Amino acid sequence: MSRFILISPSVDYERKVRSSVAPLSGSLQYFQAAYLPDSPDDILRQQAGEPPEVLILGPGLPQEDALKFAAVMDLQYPEISIVLAADDDGELALNAMRSGIRDLIPPTADMDQVRALVERASLAAAGRRRGLAPNTAERPAAEGGRVIAVMSPKGGVGKTTVASNLAIGLGLVSPMSVVIVDLDLQFGDIASGLMLDPEFTITEAVVGAASQDAMVLKTYLSLHPSNIYVLCAPRNPIDMDRISGENISHLLRQLRAEFQYVVVDTAPGLGEHVLATLEQATDAVWVCGMDVPSIRGLRTGFQILSELDLLPDNRHVVLNMADRRTGLTVQDVEATIGAPVDVVLPKSRAVPFSTNKGVPLLQDGSRDGAAKGLRKLVERFKPNWEAPRKKVHRRAVVQ
Repeated sequence: MSRFILISPSVDYERKVRSSVAPLSGSLQYFQAAYLPDSPDDILRQQAGEPPEVLILGPGLPQEDALKFAAVMDLQYPEISIVLAADDDGELALNAMRSGIRDLIPPTADMDQVRALVERASLAAAGRRRGLAPNTAERPAAEGGRVIAVMSPKGGVGKTTVASNLAIGLGLVSPMSVVIVDLDLQFGDIASGLMLDPEFTITEAVVGAASQDAMVLKTYLSLHPSNIYVLCAPRNPIDMDRISGENISHLLRQLRAEFQYVVVDTAPGLGEHVLATLEQATDAVWVCGMDVPSIRGLRTGFQILSELDLLPDNRHVVLNMADRRTGLTVQDVEATIGAPVDVVLPKSRAVPFSTNKGVPLLQDGSRDGAAKGLRKLVERFKPNWEAPRKKVHRRAVVQ
């Protein structure tokens, strides 16, 4: 059962919040006060059982005191999400994020808005608790999360579709702990594929305060309804020239320290930004179409990156748009690239339909064959997953 605490002198606001959280099957404890205690323990010691998931600092509290209290709470109890009811004047959002506040709620927000924001904060709290629990993280905390580069030497093979569905699927496993980065800096379309109109893009996220402070960086991310974060490509392709490989390396290090999964939709080819991504990647998902140019490109990509020593330790090969009528088989592809095909996504009418609709297959719970393959790909990134051994024929077929 979700548990919420509200501190505010406003009884009317308490009624609104109580009605908003009622559908969430949660209990609300209300402290009617126009001030905050000296320590979070003064509040939490009055709780029976487990600590709350969300602390709501309601209207009527001194703003400066609220920020200070939130900073102490976030330091001592990072598993509790903090929400502040206040109007954003631009500067407040930045100070709030630095203090560890999860979200700002306008005091005039209606019940549906309050419910959505509080539920989001509750999901974030659950994700934090999983991350802080002993023996549950797949990787040591000092190393951070997994950086998953979704790659393809050739364009037009469905790389963005795979990347977006992978992020959505991982978000079902770890809500609020996944971010997808659109690194096709000229023609990236993650935003359109997820029906987002971002206020900020990667152009703003790699410079200024965001590059120095992870909490500031989070304010530049867009939140998708599936409980994942998104960092979209620049609006203007010319902005690509302002983003260096070192910018990308630093950005991915920042995100890896904050998120359990960082999914990167790279541009086709092996340009500067792709190589910078591979230097930080723990995993590479290689997407290949069932055609000779795509297969040849993948084989060449493996050879080049092997020579550069830039092949991530964990490799996942996805054969997309598989169709026996092409004259090639999965075994032909494996023999040519010299590596097993881990996931086969059959050719499907549902994929272009979902792309045009802006709702990835794994978001709407599709049972299509391609969706089943995408779920299999997501499974490979769950903790304690082990890949089955598969024999690969070494005779090259596609010359």
